[in-house]
Amino acid sequence: MEIKRKIYKKIVEWKEKNNGSKALLIEGARRIGKSTVVEEIGKNEYKSYILIDFNKANRKTKEAFDDLDNLDVFFNTLQLEYNKRLYKRESLIIFDEVQKFPKAREAIKYLVQDGRYDYIETGSLISIKENVEDITIPSEEKKMKMYPLDFEEFACYLNEDILLEYIKECYEKQIPLDNDYHKKAMRLFKEYMLVGGMPKVVLEYAKNGKDFYAADIEKRDILQLYRDDIKKANRKYNLKVSALFENIPGYLSTHEKRIILNQIEDDGRFNNYIDPIFWLEDSMICNVCYRCNDPSVGLALNKNDSYAKCYMGDTGLLVSLAFSENELSDNELYKQIMNDKLSLNKGMLYENAISQIITSMGRKLYFYTRYSEEKHRNDIEIDFIISNESKTNYKINPIEVKSSKNYSTSSLIEFSKIYKKKIDRQIIVHPKNFKKDGNVIKVPPYMLYMLFSKSC
Repeated sequence: MEIKRKIYKKIVEWKEKNNGSKALLIEGARRIGKSTVVEEIGKNEYKSYILIDFNKANRKTKEAFDDLDNLDVFFNTLQLEYNKRLYKRESLIIFDEVQKFPKAREAIKYLVQDGRYDYIETGSLISIKENVEDITIPSEEKKMKMYPLDFEEFACYLNEDILLEYIKECYEKQIPLDNDYHKKAMRLFKEYMLVGGMPKVVLEYAKNGKDFYAADIEKRDILQLYRDDIKKANRKYNLKVSALFENIPGYLSTHEKRIILNQIEDDGRFNNYIDPIFWLEDSMICNVCYRCNDPSVGLALNKNDSYAKCYMGDTGLLVSLAFSENELSDNELYKQIMNDKLSLNKGMLYENAISQIITSMGRKLYFYTRYSEEKHRNDIEIDFIISNESKTNYKINPIEVKSSKNYSTSSLIEFSKIYKKKIDRQIIVHPKNFKKDGNVIKVPPYMLYMLFSKSC
């Protein structure tokens, strides 16, 4: 059984509305299934397609991009090299891993203007300077971001559609789940949190009878792939990128969870880490969350670039990055987390999972803290803030993530006193069942996506 991805419908919508006016550029981290989805689109939605993988493309194919004055010759070359016939307005040409061959991306302008075929580009590190410095970025591109499987896609693949429908029904009625089904849903979410959403990892997990260790082996291969990619980054900063990447579990294990540069080098300055942090964010390996100094007047407008948290783009990968292979080999640690017996690092995993959910909804990550001179510590800490994205009636939604059933809401209470006029909903994500109290919504993590996203 194949994994159903929500982005498939979005690509079909692009095809139906686009009519050849723009190419589609799908950005995402390595190994999240970009190539698989676009090839399925080519098979199912077009009469024919050609997929050019620029990791493997031969010399003849690449040389064809040197002369686009005669596109008849260009298209004939592609048809001969890939032994595929192209049909006017019925064929798709896919540029896979287009960042490996920027000249192909630049050619999109002329290919789209020609209008014979549709074009989908896939890639990562699309905005990195070395991948775009020698080309003119085409305006004939529509960008679409792709992420690891979200909780709903994960649950659908594990044949939990009925449970998802029940969760949706309860949310729409604003009532808690039956307690037994709440426990089942929480267990499923913890599975998702530990396995993650990388397609091949999920396939290995399911194929091997829900074996966490089988999934871990696949995750470690992906982490090594990321490490190899980091080594190929610009020599000016690849060591800094590597240091940030390897330190993510350490940062997220602390109370504040923010990046502390002096743990990497003495007198570390954020100005020296702007490019490395951007590299991790642009690769979509990580989701960077910035402090907002004044949420009442806009999140992006008051972003503090030197005060940031760095979450892994996939929580399952974070688990394998945080713990050694020996720690996970007997599945004991997984059992402790599944049975709520592990207190250490559990909060880190929950918060990372919530950052992943928010990011997959297309939202930027922001948090808020207030330092008390009197107490010599932060007296308000809000894990995430998202806006209602309204230009005429701007409101904010503070989100607090709680990994245990017993918790304090003092930060949220103080925050709401300060920004009362600007708050839409206060959201607490906790392991307990759904509860609503005025504009305070307490949701279990498996229900958070219902506040913002559509079903699969």
